[in-house]
This record gives sequence, C-alpha cells and structure tokens, in this order.
Amino acid sequence: MSALSEARKAARDGSAYDPIDRHRFPADPWRLVERWPSLNDLGVTETLFAVGNGYLGMRGNPPEGRDAHVHGTFVNGFHETWPIRHAEAAFGFAKTGQTIVNVPDSKLMKLYVDDEPLLLSTADLENYERCLDFRDGTLRRDLVWRTPSGKKVQVRTSRMVSFTERHLAIMTIEVTMLEGDAPIVISSQVLNRQDGVDEYHVKGESMGEGFDPRKASAFAQRVLEPRGHWNSDRRMIMGYRCADSGMTLAVGTDHAIMTENDYEDLISTEPDLGKRVFRIDATQGRSIFITKAVAYHTSRGVPVRELFDRCRRTLDRVRHDGVQHYQEEQARWLANYWEHSDVEVDGHDAIQQAVRYNLFQLAQASARSDQLGVPAKGVTGSGYEGHYFWDTEIYVVPFLAYTSPAVARNLLRFRVNMLEAARTRAAEMAQRGALFPWRTINGEEASAYYAAGTAQYHIDADIAYAIYRYVQATGDLSFMRRYGAEVLVETARLWADLGFWHINDERTFNIHGVTGPDEYTTVVNNNLFTNVMARFNLELAARTLRWLRDEEPYAYSELASRLKLDPAEIDDWQDCADRMKIPFEQGLGIHPQDEHFLDREMWDLTQTPDSQRPLLLHYHPLVIYRFQVLKQADVVLALFLQGDRFTAEEKRANFEYYDAITTGDSSLSAVVQSIIASEVGHHAVALAYFLQGLYVDLADLHRNTSDGLHIASAGGVWNALVYGFGGLRDSTDTLTFDPRLPADWPRLAFRLQHQGSRLHVEVTQEEITFTLVDGPATRVSVRGDELELTGDEPLVVALDGQGPRLKDRISLRPMEGAMREDGSVITAGIPTITDDMLEHR
Repeated sequence: MSALSEARKAARDGSAYDPIDRHRFPADPWRLVERWPSLNDLGVTETLFAVGNGYLGMRGNPPEGRDAHVHGTFVNGFHETWPIRHAEAAFGFAKTGQTIVNVPDSKLMKLYVDDEPLLLSTADLENYERCLDFRDGTLRRDLVWRTPSGKKVQVRTSRMVSFTERHLAIMTIEVTMLEGDAPIVISSQVLNRQDGVDEYHVKGESMGEGFDPRKASAFAQRVLEPRGHWNSDRRMIMGYRCADSGMTLAVGTDHAIMTENDYEDLISTEPDLGKRVFRIDATQGRSIFITKAVAYHTSRGVPVRELFDRCRRTLDRVRHDGVQHYQEEQARWLANYWEHSDVEVDGHDAIQQAVRYNLFQLAQASARSDQLGVPAKGVTGSGYEGHYFWDTEIYVVPFLAYTSPAVARNLLRFRVNMLEAARTRAAEMAQRGALFPWRTINGEEASAYYAAGTAQYHIDADIAYAIYRYVQATGDLSFMRRYGAEVLVETARLWADLGFWHINDERTFNIHGVTGPDEYTTVVNNNLFTNVMARFNLELAARTLRWLRDEEPYAYSELASRLKLDPAEIDDWQDCADRMKIPFEQGLGIHPQDEHFLDREMWDLTQTPDSQRPLLLHYHPLVIYRFQVLKQADVVLALFLQGDRFTAEEKRANFEYYDAITTGDSSLSAVVQSIIASEVGHHAVALAYFLQGLYVDLADLHRNTSDGLHIASAGGVWNALVYGFGGLRDSTDTLTFDPRLPADWPRLAFRLQHQGSRLHVEVTQEEITFTLVDGPATRVSVRGDELELTGDEPLVVALDGQGPRLKDRISLRPMEGAMREDGSVITAGIPTITDDMLEHR
C-alpha cells in the first residue's frame, strides 16, 4: 500500500497515521532524536540530521567519517559548469550545465582509543543518542563505547552552522575515559574528496548510480584544482578553483584543546588534506574537550589569496569572542525565529515535532542565502544538481513574506539580479521581454530537456506572483518601485508576445506550446495553470504601472524611458488578461488541464503497482504523455493561487476529477491538494494529504531523501497549516479567514506579520482568536465579517463549525465512463507490462 493510501485509510478510519519508527525516533516537540544508528538508511539520516544556514550546509555524516552514504558539504551557488551534449542539438537548447560542488569536508574528527578506531558499524555501544535541536540549531551525539579491550569511553560531539556568522561552522568533541586509561588520538581533518570517492576509495552511493533524473550526475574530471595551502601552529587554510566555472573557495580551521591530560599535537597541510592531530595520554575521569572552528568563503572569481584573508578574519573573530559567544547568538537567533514563525498543533506530539522540523529546515535553507536562491534541496544534498526552480517563489516566499520578510526580500533580489540573463534567454526563444530559466544556478537555463524545462513559461508568472505576495504582505512599495515593476514589465511583455489572438465566436487570447507544473503532460495549448497565472501577471503589471504613473511619476518616467515603454503596452496587457482563454468543459463542469487534455484515455492508478512508481522511473515520457495522468496537482494549484477566480462548485468538481489521476510523484503535490480538499469540505482527505506532505522527508516517502531534503514541500507544510486548516486567504489587502480545523485537533496557532502588524492567530473547534502582538491596528475578516483588531485585547470570534464536511468519499478510481462535451465517453486503463517485457528491460 502506498504512503498516500495508508494516510487516507488512517484519516478516514479516524486512526493516527505515523509512518516513523517511534522506538528509534521518539516524538519530541523540539528535537529530532535517534536512539540507535543503522546502516540501512544512512543516506536518509545523513540528510535528516544535516545542519546549515542557507549559505553553508553539512550533511549528518559521523565525525569519524565512516560509514557514509555520501559525504557532503555544500555552499549555496558554488558550482562547476560543463557543456551539455545533446544527441540531436537544435537552436536555443541549453548549452551549459551547472552542478553544485561537494566542497572539502571539514567535519572529520576521527577518534582512536588504544589505536582502535571508533566506527559505529562495529562499535559495542552501551548508550547512543543523536539529536538535532530546533532551538539552538545544533546537532549533538552522545554515546558510550566499550572498546575491544573492555574499556569504556564516553564520546560527545556537536556540530553547528551559524545563522549569525554566515561563513562559520563550529564543531566540538569531548572524550572521557569512564573505565581505564588509554592513549587517545583525535585526528581533525579537512579533506578534499574528488569524483565522489572517499579516502577509503569507496564510491558514494548517491553519485549518479542507476537511472534517476532527480540525482546529480557525477563529474567526469577533477573539479577543484588546488590553489594553495598554509598552516601555522593552530590554523590551517586550503584554497581551490573550479576548473571550468572559475569559482574560487577557501576553507580555514582553528582548533583549541582543554584537558588535564598530557598531550602533544601536530599540524600539516597538503593540496587535498589538512590535519590537526592530538595525541593524548588519557586517564580515567579526565576529559578531553576540543573545539574546531571552520570558515568557508567562496567567490565567482576573487583570487584565492583574498579568500584566505577572509577566512582569517572570520576565525580571528571566533578566537577573540570565543565559541560560546556564537553558540549563545545561535540560540538567540532561533528564539526570535520561533517567535515569528512557530506553528503549534496541540494534542499531537508527533505532528508537532514534524511541523517544527519542516519549519526549522526552511530556516536552514534560506536564512543566510543572502541574495542567492534556495536550491530544491537546500544545502543538504546534491539532488537536482543544486538548481533553483520555481519552488522558492510559490512554496517558500509566502512563508517568508509573513514570517521573515527580510529573507523573502533577499530571495526576490536574487531573481531581480537574473533579469538581464532572462532578457537574453527570451531573445534566444524569439520573444520580447524576459524569460527566466526553469532550472539554474548562475542565471542561464540549465534544463537540457526543453519539454519539461524551458516550456514551463509559467516560471515568469510564478516570480511575478512572489513579488506580489511579498509586497502585499509587507507593504514594501519601495521594492516594487525600485525592482518589482521592471520585472513585471518584462514578464508581461513576454506573455503579450508569446500568446496570440484567436477570433471565432469571440476574441480570445491564447497561449500555445507550453508545459504547466504537471510534467507528465508537456508542450500543450492553453494550459489552465499557465493561462490563469499569465492573466494574473498581465493584470498585476498593468495595475502596478498605472499606480506608478499616478503616484510615483518620476519613477514611472525613468522606468518608461529606460525600458522604452509605450503607454499603449499597458492597455494591451490588460486586454490580453481580460480575454485570456480559460479552458472549461461544460459537460463535466471542470476546467481541463489544457485544451486537449480530456481527449486522452485516463490512467487507472489503482491498477498500477507501487513497484512501477514513480512513473517517470519506469515509463518512457511518450507513454505517460498519452494518458490523463498527473505528476502533481496542476489545476488544483491554480485553484489555490487564484482562488478568487473560481467558484466553490468549480473548485469541488475540479478537485474530485483530478484527485484520482494525480500520482503525487512530485513532493509539491500533496500539500496543495490538502489546501483545496480542506476548502471544499473533504476533511479526511485534506488531513491525509497534509500528513503525506508532512512526512515527505522524515519517512522518506519519495525514496530520494538521501539526495537532500524537499525544501519546497517543507514550505508547503506551512501553507497547508495556515492557508488550509487556518483558512487564510489574501487576495486583497485584508486578511480573510475561514478555518478548517481537523476534527481531532483541539488547537492550531500560528504567527503572521502583515503590513507592519504582528498577529498571533489561534483556531479551536469553537472559535478563532486574534492577538495584535505589536504594530498598528489592522482589520481581519472572518467568514465575510470584517473586524477591527487593536492592541487593547484579543479579538475572539465564535465559529459555527469548520466549514462543510462532505460525507461523500472520493473514489480512488478515475471517472471512467464520464461523458465529454462532444458526447464521447472517457475510458481508463494502464500500459501493460508483461513478464516478457521486463526480461528485455
């Protein structure tokens, strides 16, 4: 049974769905805890226990190095380029691939007692606990090891990537002989691994082994070329340059030791290895405590010697201020983060833990991205080559806009900085305006498969939507004036040029040859999502330019002159939006995903074994393209993002039609399906989809968490809680609420910042309560009643239920037998794969 089927069954039966082994990973509201290690899921736990700050990320590999699925340390945006070789090239195909680089590993702190190495796979462990604490952002491990000679050793380690000092990571190791004396060696290293091979010549399991387009490909040649190494009596620094991209990197480390035991230490560096080795004559009860401060600095091309100096300055501050200073700063930073971002779910410890885990990962992926994007996997792995997609704009920016607006602004500035490259790409595609890349690191299109890449023109509208969402949430009109308006002009120009006018019974604006979010249906005409979002983009551009013309005439004049903007263009954008073709099927009462989507046979997912999913790993794209089958909720996402443009009846009909043919092969799907299921009244299904999204990584539901976390899905968890169960809608300047709390949830609480006001919102089965934490008085609307919220006292509004609760169960089978508008009957089936076929695969 699939994860979704299990979640649905539990939701409908009223039983708890928890796919995690709670003996090994107990439910703790503020920590992810592991009670014993295992070799069976190394890749998953390395990802789950990763630490990062949006710039620097370190996978949860053990300090001693072994065993590992793949050793990983990543710097956001630090990448190598390589020529894309198309078997059959054509004009405009992406030319240059970009892949995030696994940078030198500074996590290594190998331990030897009586010359025996500590290896978790073979060690006799009397106690073990590893935990990632969401309140101080620190990964800790505490174990007691009985050595082969019968001595007992306590080993405590910690690892932290700083939120306040962008380039800094701090590690500690404390070793205490509990029974017996012994010679101890601690070898702290910085190791530059190449081509996915570790120091024991074991190839990383995740480096391109087997077919899976979600994984990063392995490099065919050496990437990091040594450009210098240096050491003093306590510090070592090593520098590199990427062979093709020319990006440069330096990594430096400082160590300090505290112990009453006699010891000596050695330090050395060479091109690919730096070592600080401590040899200690350890006596029982006398602890050894070593701190390791690490600085990473990168650049698009600054000489490595300058990066050496930057590392020195970072490490000098740590030496001056002390490690404890940065640990305390970390805790204060996270206390502030939770004050603005926490979501509380009462009565469900496991759900509460998973919610906070996802929110914590959003901080680790974005906090110090500092005008870089958020890769699909954050800085926890190399999946999807470390590329940035639309994920950030649609799933992450709304969360940040309402909780950490400064970070949201940084992410949007990253897109603004790509505008010139987007103009170049539009010209390559014979279009006016700007076309942002579907997947990229450096601003150039890196998607080699145009049908599921460049054809996703909706990326332009997604960025426009994110700009709108940020400005609407914050009131930051300065950003719109200085940056956003220019992006809106160029994206509107793209849509006006891409589409065309069709005149039959009526005059409509049509957009052909595009791919929507559902990558199981590509290069189609009038994709519903694309057209709805393009309409929004065009309307927003026209409205913004009129506002700028009326309220900021100097800024308007400057922008119009620089962009050669003809005032007639603004009216043209409005006309295109007003007459946008929005497909609708009268017979079924639904919006077809695209103009010819309903012509296809339906794929019956109930007859598709789990062994053949996700479909993209088992069927040629052409096989999938012939069916009505979805990788992710395409129309349903449009119902959410542009909900005010659809009726309640349309939303329900669309949701029920597409639900049975949506595979959920994309991690972005479940959270959006949860939101619309909540709204239309399918509460049990909404909860089931929410739980599926909640545990995407914690339970490895897509079987690729080893390649890194699904950051957009984590953002979607917040969306499902706040927009779904909390019932938030924000299509106007006044926040509106229509809660849909699950039946067995006693209370949901969340925080919002809206145009200078900080709100605390609590939803129970009987009422919704708003508290103005600080800022000016504001207005909120609850189920149509607009109310004034001041700081005098909480505003309590009684609720008559939690919206409609439909008793009709959604069929898991597609709507076979339904009649199209032309009178034809829809059929359902699956491609047949026989045993003979399998033998030839």
